[in-house]
Amino acid sequence: MSAVVGLTLVLAACAPSVQANAIRRVPLPAGPHPSEIAKMVCQDDAQRELADVLGVKGVVGARTWVGHRYTCPYRYSNGKFVLSVQELSSWKQTYAYYHSLGRQLGVTRSLANLGQGAFQTTDGSVVVRKDWKVLLVNVAGLPAQFAIPPTTPTNIAVTVADVILGCWAGD
Repeated sequence: MSAVVGLTLVLAACAPSVQANAIRRVPLPAGPHPSEIAKMVCQDDAQRELADVLGVKGVVGARTWVGHRYTCPYRYSNGKFVLSVQELSSWKQTYAYYHSLGRQLGVTRSLANLGQGAFQTTDGSVVVRKDWKVLLVNVAGLPAQFAIPPTTPTNIAVTVADVILGCWAGD
């Protein structure tokens, strides 16, 4: 219940920026540096929002930008999860990458109302497609029960993806 209340508060906090940036435009192609949206998943606001929803505070490790993929680990005393955003330059590339992750990681179920397409993987991680970006919430490093109140990594992955997508707007 507290995770739901926290998620509602996070989404309410993000709502003004989402509304302000709700103008529809063509996504931007991947560039030599990560986009602001990609970097957002590791910044202070995202860290605070995730700590509020999960009930535990993590430390974000080194951020990397390799092959148009922005990545950062969220480390906790008893485990970690890793967020990555793959930036692509067309719908064709985006669909191909998204589907390749499904083949590579396995798909256990589709997730409705999350980005423009989402699925859960065999290890409980979540993959979400939004414009020309693909978010991966990799929860393979979490224990069987995590957060306050304790829940499964599968639920954590969906919650984390929902929080991040609640703040993504524009390109």
